[in-house]
Amino acid sequence: MRVPTAIKLHKASKILELQYGPNEHYRLPAEFLRVHSPSAEVQGHGKPILQTGKLHVGLNKIEPAGNYALKLCFDDGHDSGLFSWDYLDQLATHHEQLWADYLAALAGAGKSRDPDETIVKLML
Repeated sequence: MRVPTAIKLHKASKILELQYGPNEHYRLPAEFLRVHSPSAEVQGHGKPILQTGKLHVGLNKIEPAGNYALKLCFDDGHDSGLFSWDYLDQLATHHEQLWADYLAALAGAGKSRDPDETIVKLML
C-alpha cells in the first residue's frame, strides 16, 4: 500500500495533488475523482452508474478517514465513498486510461460532461 507523502487541494484549479516521495506526483481533477467515486451511488452494486454533467464540479474539502483513506467532499453535495490509499494510487497511476474509458462511455451513451448540455437535451 502506497501512502502519499503530501496531499494538496487546489480549490481554484479544482485539482487534488498527491505526492509520493520527492519525484513522483499526480494532479487529479475534481471531475475525474467525482465520476470515479468509490461510493455505491457511483459504483452501483457491481454495475457502475455513468456520471454525467460533472464538468464544473469542485472539491470543497478533504478529510482523513483513519489511516487508510480520504473522504472527498464535492461542491455538488456528494461526499460518500472513501478513497482508500490503494484506490487513489490506482486512479493516479491509471488516470489517462480511466479518463479515456470514461469519455468513451459518455460518447457511447450520448451523454455529456456539461450539465448545461444535459438540461438543453431534456428541454428538446
